[in-house]
Amino acid sequence: MKTLLASFLALSFLALGQEPQAAPSADSAKFAPVEGIPVTSQLVISKCSGCHTKDNKGVMTRISYVRASPEGWEEAIKRMIRLRGVSLTPEEAHGILKYLSTYHGLAPEEGNPIMYWAEHRIQDETNIPNDTVKGACANCHAFAKPLAWRRSPQDWRYLANLHVALYPQADEAFRLGLNAGGADGERHNVDPNAPLPVDVAVDYLSKAAALHTPEWAAWRARMRAPKLAGRWVVSTHLPGRGKFYGEMLIEPKPGVDDEFTTKVKLTSVKDGSTITRTGKCVIYAGYAWRGRSKGTPPAKPAPDDLSSEMREVMSVSADQSSAEGRWFWGEYQEFGFDVKMQRASADPMLITSDVSSLKTGTTGNRVRLVAESLPSQIGASDLDFGAGVTVKRIVSHNATEIIAEVDVASDAVSGKRDIFFRRAVLPNAVAVYDHIDYIKVTPDSALSHLGSEHHPKGFQQFEAVAYQRGADGKLHTADDVELGPIDVNWTVEEFYATYGDDDKEFVGSLGPTGFFTPASDGPNPQRKFSRNNYGDIWVVATAKNEKDKEGKPLVGKSYLVVTVPSYIRWDQPEVGQ
Repeated sequence: MKTLLASFLALSFLALGQEPQAAPSADSAKFAPVEGIPVTSQLVISKCSGCHTKDNKGVMTRISYVRASPEGWEEAIKRMIRLRGVSLTPEEAHGILKYLSTYHGLAPEEGNPIMYWAEHRIQDETNIPNDTVKGACANCHAFAKPLAWRRSPQDWRYLANLHVALYPQADEAFRLGLNAGGADGERHNVDPNAPLPVDVAVDYLSKAAALHTPEWAAWRARMRAPKLAGRWVVSTHLPGRGKFYGEMLIEPKPGVDDEFTTKVKLTSVKDGSTITRTGKCVIYAGYAWRGRSKGTPPAKPAPDDLSSEMREVMSVSADQSSAEGRWFWGEYQEFGFDVKMQRASADPMLITSDVSSLKTGTTGNRVRLVAESLPSQIGASDLDFGAGVTVKRIVSHNATEIIAEVDVASDAVSGKRDIFFRRAVLPNAVAVYDHIDYIKVTPDSALSHLGSEHHPKGFQQFEAVAYQRGADGKLHTADDVELGPIDVNWTVEEFYATYGDDDKEFVGSLGPTGFFTPASDGPNPQRKFSRNNYGDIWVVATAKNEKDKEGKPLVGKSYLVVTVPSYIRWDQPEVGQ
């Protein structure tokens, strides 16, 4: 009864345009006053002060008591338009988003740890403090979503009330935590005097994601307009395609200090093929790069075509000399790759190498290093791969490339090595190993979606990566050494979940490069009970040349779930230009 009453009251306050009050389980009087952040944008004041009143210090209700990532603020703006009838032109919405994301945004130390959410990266979250908070907040979305906000304690309570008003299932999660979704909806084996999960979560977030933090205070003092114009060096690894390198030319948008246009050309280390793209981006809060780019599509573009329009989510370093993040695309953002950028300079720079590992006891290994601004005279002594690796000679070189011949001692210490060229360094560039202990298929668990002409498919690209045991001598531990992609044969096996399971015959097909194409959605009359083509399988990689201690080929597996399309497409934040 109390739950229904709380929901009714919260909805009533929303309908009246008033703030919902604290839930009955919390005493609103316990929240100490917090100083709000003054709003100085006349655009925000003119468009938002009809509901969010402003005092003589420029403090506006709600707005002055929250900070958020660009994705968080855009979601809030869209909610105001849809639920409150706020009328904004695209230019006004963009201006409000830029102001709030910058001056009521997150410091890099706050935003970077949860950037995986904006990057649409699949990641196991280890930042949830306990199961109670997990049950209240992560039953429906990633925990990174609330951590993309900073709020006053009172505003965290307002957010809980808003959830109850808008999302009926939230109330169950707030009361039952991880037990939400049970048959009877009751708490079992819980101290009746224990606080509700929502109260534990609000208390935790009020401290861990406070409005005022040392990080934000320091960044506000340091934050400056981004000066990114010029030439940048880019390096990346595309799953299933290998290493790429190239350059990006960045030009400022006339009259705007935080918007830029981009031109990028990437070249494959493996075969020399190129990718050319143009785009534009916005830099929020002095570091948060959000952009879009695209190439010229072929006559018949493939789902994983590299000319596709991509979203770019990156973080620019505080000194504005480097940036890194993820570029991604696809109906389910299933395609993507990590990107690193460095500002080009006249000093020598190492960008990437064509090998990822070197085996102990081998001689005459040729290593190609892609570089920038190399001098005309280069000797073997200019290169350093660390102890146990000897540079015998420089085969060839020019201003952008070195081909060196190296020997690896039989007793060289295994592990990742930096490569040095005089004062330039390529961190973790190559791994030294004595033998391959196992291979791992990435991602190790994955999701693919059926589709048709009415619903888009969700594809998946797999890659097999070799590993050696680490210093502890044990397999599958944190100190294992990644050796890079390995040549394999790809197959699928049944994941036996039920008697007579036959999913592998219907869910889709796996190509020779590890690219999985899901089947069309059903129902399928060829299946028992005319079921849809959903199911779960093992994606199996069998090494072509590497064997285990028993002489059998090394094998790695990934668990793949092929499910139905997303029939409801939630409006995802789109903050790039």
